[in-house]
Parts: sequence; structure tokens; C-alpha cells
Amino acid sequence: MNQTKEAAMQDKAAYLVVLIGGGMLWLLTALLTGRSEAWDSPYYWSLAYPMSILLAGIVAYRAPRRAWRWGLAVMLVQALVMVVTSGGSFGLLPLGLLLFGVLSLPAMALAVLVALWRNRVGKG
Repeated sequence: MNQTKEAAMQDKAAYLVVLIGGGMLWLLTALLTGRSEAWDSPYYWSLAYPMSILLAGIVAYRAPRRAWRWGLAVMLVQALVMVVTSGGSFGLLPLGLLLFGVLSLPAMALAVLVALWRNRVGKG
């Protein structure tokens, strides 16, 4: 298999992992804590959000090419899940999307740092 096809398959698998993982972190936190939005629970901030950042880093290790996108994807899928499960309350959606954008920054940073580290270690 050539490198382009292999990279495309790796990207598809990475997207699948971050999208399912990020969505499940949001859903499970909301369901297990009885909150309509996961970030209304302290467990989101102490467990699910750090796990989202960690997930981006893990995926970046496995798929280091343009690693920033894993941090963005893991948070934006949570925004999508929030919209789908919110029951039609879209009044604060722009503010929520902005907040998810800000929340993605640490995940993006970790993913980029992990990818840089992996590439450096891999070459050494």
C-alpha cells in the first residue's frame, strides 16, 4: 500500500477515535451526572475535559500529521452532541461554540507537542 493511502486510512481511523471518544465523554458525563449539558457537572471539568485533552494527545501520537486537528475535533464533536441533545435551545449556541473553540486550544497544543516529540524521537 502506498504512503498516501496508508496516511488516509490512518486519518480516518484517528477521526473515528476522536469523534466517538469525544462524543462519548460528553454523553456519558451528562447521563451519569443527570445534567442536560455535561459541562454543568463538576465531573466534566475534573474528568471528562482532561480526558478529552489526553485523547487528542494519544491520537496525535498515533497520527502525528497535522496533529492540531485531533484537539479541535474532539471538542467540536462535543459541541455537536450538545446541540443534538439540547432539545432545541439554541439561544446560547454562538457563545457555546466560542467556548468550545477556546476549550480546544489546550487539546490542540498537547496534540501538536506530542506529534513533535514523536517525530523527534522517531528520527533519533
